[in-house]
Amino acid sequence: VYTSSMAAGGVWVFRKDGVMELQSAAGGSSTRRSVGGRNKALVYLPANEPMRSLEVLERRLGSLGWERYYENGDIVQLHRRDGGVDLIALPRDFARFCSTHMYDIVVKNRDHFKVVDL
Repeated sequence: VYTSSMAAGGVWVFRKDGVMELQSAAGGSSTRRSVGGRNKALVYLPANEPMRSLEVLERRLGSLGWERYYENGDIVQLHRRDGGVDLIALPRDFARFCSTHMYDIVVKNRDHFKVVDL
């Protein structure tokens, strides 16, 4: 392994043979994430609803024009149906959903989601 960089679904590791592998990042509980000692939650603003599962989050993102683009054993990747270049990578195991994923969603859907302290 030579070098790595952070990705929304984990860490990309570049092997000696030039092949990149996505290795999953570890996470915590499904609704709360500790950031600087504080628990965080992703909230869907129109319904004031905390995101508690991948299914609920994917349904809310689907209503905003996001759809599945790619999936494997570790991640689900979403893209905009309108052909935009943005991608959102989410861990298939929602227990690995962390603040990095939350803020990625907020940046790409500013009027619909926010991260809150619990």
